[in-house]
Amino acid sequence: MAIHPVSRKEHPNIESVTCNGLQWVNIERPTMPDIEYLAQNYHFHKLDLDDCLSHTQLPKIDEYQNYLFLVLHFQIFNEATRVSRHTQVSVFISKKYLISVHSGDLKLLTRLFKECQSNEGARRDYFKNGAGYLFYRILDGLIDDYFPILDKIMGRVEDIENKVFDENTVASREISLLRRDIITQRRIAIPMRALINELTNKIQRFAKVDMSVHWGDLVDHVNKICSTLDECKEIIEVYKDTDYVLSSERLNLIMRTLTIISTIMLPLIVLSGLWSMNIPLPFGADPGGNHSFFFIMVVLLLVVVGAMLYVFYRKRWI
Repeated sequence: MAIHPVSRKEHPNIESVTCNGLQWVNIERPTMPDIEYLAQNYHFHKLDLDDCLSHTQLPKIDEYQNYLFLVLHFQIFNEATRVSRHTQVSVFISKKYLISVHSGDLKLLTRLFKECQSNEGARRDYFKNGAGYLFYRILDGLIDDYFPILDKIMGRVEDIENKVFDENTVASREISLLRRDIITQRRIAIPMRALINELTNKIQRFAKVDMSVHWGDLVDHVNKICSTLDECKEIIEVYKDTDYVLSSERLNLIMRTLTIISTIMLPLIVLSGLWSMNIPLPFGADPGGNHSFFFIMVVLLLVVVGAMLYVFYRKRWI
């Protein structure tokens, strides 16, 4: 299949770079005219072209006689919300070209393309062994870009461990945010692992060298990412349960203290109310006199409180 020149004036979202008979076409923020350009010049399947404009596709590989069509998801980490989201990249691979269609959110992908455009040495290095090798280099960079995000997640896990066991800190919100982020990361990484395993044997026909070692390295990286996320998931579940237990214990301690105070106050209210009535007081106490106040407030009430505390102590309630 011939290499088609791209007019920047007619298609401002489409850029291309060519070296060693291989063309990399990069389309950021694709529009319908851009997809129509691909349909007219490359004759891709209509359903694949429709998938390029959709943002709800699952990761997949469609294999045809002359090319492969892939839909991949990668993570975008939001520093403000500390939560990741996915972005979709659609890729067409043939012996003569590699076409990447994406939203432009992956800064590394844009940077790699600009480097191939401006740096002849990098362009020769990336394009020297065919489209399969070029795609490996792109995918390897995107996967390696995942590890700094993974380090941030591990750091947050360690921070939450300190907060869970700190009595003065509420860790439930941090745990919930991190759980949501880990779930999002696993939703991206696990399908990626299955896709790369499937792609290992299908990409070789588009490369000039044996790619088994290279793809084996990618599989190892993705397996490490998935195993680390699984470990983080297990740890955060333990912290969630621990935080719930410790919070329940603190709440029970507070409720027990308040219940004891309320129980002690109840007979005091009854006795003080009895002696405040405008009737003759028991035991010949004089209403409003100092002796009555001393008898009620100092002697009788303290005796009742002491007796109740003694009973609570013997029953190990306090």
